[in-house]
Amino acid sequence: MSIHLELDSLSVERLEWALSGRPGMFKLFYDTEDCGCNGVLVILVVTTPNTTDKVVQSEPYSFWVDQQQEQQFDSRMRLEADPSYPSFKLSSDAGIFSSNIRIKDVRIKSSEE
Repeated sequence: MSIHLELDSLSVERLEWALSGRPGMFKLFYDTEDCGCNGVLVILVVTTPNTTDKVVQSEPYSFWVDQQQEQQFDSRMRLEADPSYPSFKLSSDAGIFSSNIRIKDVRIKSSEE
């Protein structure tokens, strides 16, 4: 399945801020660790994709999704930043996936930082 992710202008700004001038890419991920539910959708900032990750798109930023979680998403989605809170809403024509998505930076720190 091919996934297209539409970003609003505030999302582009917030994603740029999340990278903080360092190399990285974004991953849509249902985090199920210690949540006791079906998972919480987060945007991970990663150094490199895992071998099981598939690219969603590369412009303006690289987005990836684990191939086992790919079926959780629709082929066309919108990511919108909340102007009054540091979170995002992910939606499609079929509905809202989550309206309180946070960014979690899990990049490996280099010895120069």
